[in-house]
Amino acid sequence: MVIEHPPKFFRSLLPEGIFKISSGEERKVYLTFDDGPIPEATPWVLDELDRHGVKATFFMVGDNVRKYPLLYEEVLRRGHRVGNHTMHHLQGVKCSAEDYLQDVEQAARYIGSDLFRPPHGWLLRSQAKRLSERYKIIMYDLVTRDYSRYVDAARIVENVKQYVTPGSIIVFHDSVKSIDKLKSALGESIEWLKQEGYTFGIL
Repeated sequence: MVIEHPPKFFRSLLPEGIFKISSGEERKVYLTFDDGPIPEATPWVLDELDRHGVKATFFMVGDNVRKYPLLYEEVLRRGHRVGNHTMHHLQGVKCSAEDYLQDVEQAARYIGSDLFRPPHGWLLRSQAKRLSERYKIIMYDLVTRDYSRYVDAARIVENVKQYVTPGSIIVFHDSVKSIDKLKSALGESIEWLKQEGYTFGIL
């Protein structure tokens, strides 16, 4: 549960971060995808979102955008938003503030966005304070754990069902580690959310 649905203590460590979107009585959620774009996963995710009529936000690794610029353009062409996920998928607590910020700015040369999400969900307060001057730091309310080799497609769907609440920012990944499981879990999750009366917002 600590990973799937971050506790209040974890959220308090990053007051600059947005973990959930206040939606009042409206049952709305926000799908996000981390770590792309890559040809092995992103095109399928885009087609599946189209099939369900859903828009999402893709937090992209700058080096992947550098390698696959047409995929970046395709995400935008289909009406989705993009966000900065650093140039080299750095974990903030493992490098200095200056190195981290330089990596984010390098990614910004390829990714035009005022949204930022830290890889692994961790960054130093000094990094967060500096980044919040330029970016909205988008965290998450629900992590599907689709990247984990210990989690199968059925568990991904169960994580969505167990932890979603109105306003949840939900994390999936358009990555090699996730794509095989997403081919059944993503559509099933979206259909269940629709049946429960949820609509889909974009950040």
